[in-house]
Amino acid sequence: MTEPSAALAQLTDISTQIEAAVLFDADGKVIAATIPDERAARVATSAKALLEQAGQIGERELTQVEASTADGNLFVVKDGSTMIAASTSAEPTAGLVFYDLKIALREAAKPKPKPKPKPRAAAKPKPKPKRTTPPKSDEAS
Repeated sequence: MTEPSAALAQLTDISTQIEAAVLFDADGKVIAATIPDERAARVATSAKALLEQAGQIGERELTQVEASTADGNLFVVKDGSTMIAASTSAEPTAGLVFYDLKIALREAAKPKPKPKPKPRAAAKPKPKPKRTTPPKSDEAS
């Protein structure tokens, strides 16, 4: 995976509406967060429960939810077994926040790029072969 904390750092850099974010697995275990560990664990547990409870309303699996308060919003997005929760200030552009969260989930799931091999030492050029026959003379006889 791409470094999950790097994916969250990129998310908060790109999305000015997101104040805090927590990336977690299906068990609610925090993978990465922009907030302290104890608070991140509470957010992950609550966000997971919110998504599960809201999912009981419909017939299909719920993959995203937004909860609003007077002070701000909480967004939760699920992709496979990984989830992300993010808080925003009041009245965010919901579609944009959901889009940014989905991108962050995909970035965190990308395989780490393989390190580039170290360049080999440049080969020394081969010396030109020495002449074994005398040069032809242009003298006229």
